[in-house]
Amino acid sequence: MATAPIEPPQRLVSSLSGDPEGPVREWLAALPTLVQHQLEAWELTLERVDAPGGRSSLLALVRQKDGTPAALKFPAPGRASVHEAAALEIWDGWGAVRLLRSDRTGGALLLERLRSAVSLRSLPEAKALLEAAGTVRRLWVPPEPGHPFDTLAERTEQAAEALRAAGALTPTAAPLVDEACELREALPTTSTEEFLLHGAFRQGKVLAGERAPWLAIGPSPVVGERAYDLAALVLDRFEDLMAGSGATAAARRRVTKLADSLDVDRDRLRGWTLYRAVDAGVREAARGDRRRGELLLEFAAWL
Repeated sequence: MATAPIEPPQRLVSSLSGDPEGPVREWLAALPTLVQHQLEAWELTLERVDAPGGRSSLLALVRQKDGTPAALKFPAPGRASVHEAAALEIWDGWGAVRLLRSDRTGGALLLERLRSAVSLRSLPEAKALLEAAGTVRRLWVPPEPGHPFDTLAERTEQAAEALRAAGALTPTAAPLVDEACELREALPTTSTEEFLLHGAFRQGKVLAGERAPWLAIGPSPVVGERAYDLAALVLDRFEDLMAGSGATAAARRRVTKLADSLDVDRDRLRGWTLYRAVDAGVREAARGDRRRGELLLEFAAWL
């Protein structure tokens, strides 16, 4: 059992300290106690807290009672993580990290140990996209009746007001924001697909494993069409793509290549990519990272 004080990584503290929601601040303050309690309840031995770690969860590398390595995760409270355990249970290790135990009350997750320092971003771009497409394909399964997950219509409706508000701070982006909002309204209502999606898929969320070469982590599960998940993959490493020659044509080729490789409609993938690029762009600009926000909006304009 761990007896030394447990300190949340500075990246997590910095990311969440400015959150206006009281519950998140309270959770962050109580985190050392929560970790210690879970270690004792599940008879785990702490090796170390993963650092620099993520921006929305604490990950502790632990040993189970029989010595088996595992990872103890504490997601920050909020809608993004509320159904993570439910999705991992459905996938049961197929394409994703395996869930070993979960605490429904506190939200703690005990996961199989992966190589947290090795993600698909360590591979050359072409190889990384190929492996990412093969991984995300495994996650797309029909949801069971009565599932607890948001639909794409529900999730994007929740984001629409924030998108328009953030867009108002960037007047030059108004035409793109209007187009993104129109796509947000049209795409969910015209889709015939209903799959369980990762919801936050990107190369950095696919880690090297022991029982499988690559496994997805950190889902923000949602039910809808596959093009929504794939759109995030189109945007992965977009800065590298934009720095190359013929970037506009390369962006469009990426949409076509990914759509064709996974039998996804090209136009719908283009639409969801534009929406997600604009949504991310105005949010980044609103947070103060105007350069990245403007690059995302420029990428969206190419589509």
